[in-house]
Amino acid sequence: MNTATPILEALDITKQYGSLTAVDHLNLAVPQGGCFGLLGPNGAGKTTLIEIIEDIISPTSGRVLYQGKERTAAFREQIGIMFQQTALLGFMTVEETLATFQSLYSVSYDIHKLIELCHLHDIRGQMNDKISGGQRQRLLIALALINQPHLIFLDEPSTGLDPQARRNLWDIINNIKSQGKTIILTTHYMEEAQQLCDEVAIMDRGRIIAKGSPERLIDAHGGGMAVSLPRDELQAVKDIPFAIEEKDDGLSIRIQDMNQAVTHLVNAGADMTHMRVQAPNLETVFLNLTGRKLRE
Repeated sequence: MNTATPILEALDITKQYGSLTAVDHLNLAVPQGGCFGLLGPNGAGKTTLIEIIEDIISPTSGRVLYQGKERTAAFREQIGIMFQQTALLGFMTVEETLATFQSLYSVSYDIHKLIELCHLHDIRGQMNDKISGGQRQRLLIALALINQPHLIFLDEPSTGLDPQARRNLWDIINNIKSQGKTIILTTHYMEEAQQLCDEVAIMDRGRIIAKGSPERLIDAHGGGMAVSLPRDELQAVKDIPFAIEEKDDGLSIRIQDMNQAVTHLVNAGADMTHMRVQAPNLETVFLNLTGRKLRE
């Protein structure tokens, strides 16, 4: 990650709605370049925080710096936003839509290059109401890039897409990253965050509760690997020096060292024919930090 001045800083941000505190004295720095993920369960306050740093709503207290300075009117000209819900005019083609948005800015992306970057060539002449969900998301990314922004916000960009369309979108996002731009990504797909993000902040109850690269967060909060065995093996492994949890589908054994675990299982006489090993991932971290119960 770039160690220069952060492109964006949230300093002691609080947002209250009456007695409800949506964001609670939060501090956050987003490095220049790469993809920064903001994750959190429903109600964590991340949408409110994003709208504050996008300059859509004002905080109750605190301030936001852009490239080390207070934001000016030029800030909105220099960022791109892909909203989760955006209405497009059905009677316009994809290319006409790009041209219309291009005319709104003094600095803009070359439409032909943008069509190539966002894989829109085959649908450039199609009406907006005739394109698929994946095509629509690619168009919305193109619209977020039309003013050649330094900072791009992508809000749940792959929601509702099939695996193929999602992977295609990831390729586009990685290409944007390779241009040196900074992306702030919000997503509920932990695999997406792990694949795309150089750094991740996990937010809950209005505060940042963990921050770092996906790899560092997994090492710190993943809880180690899990070995799964059939329930029939309980008698054989009951005395091994690891935590064993009985589940509906068998036994789950938490381990840190795979070689040590295999040695103990062999010595215990366990049948490892149907053994499964699950390494921790960002989803494991998210659940460990925010809880596994569904919140209202």
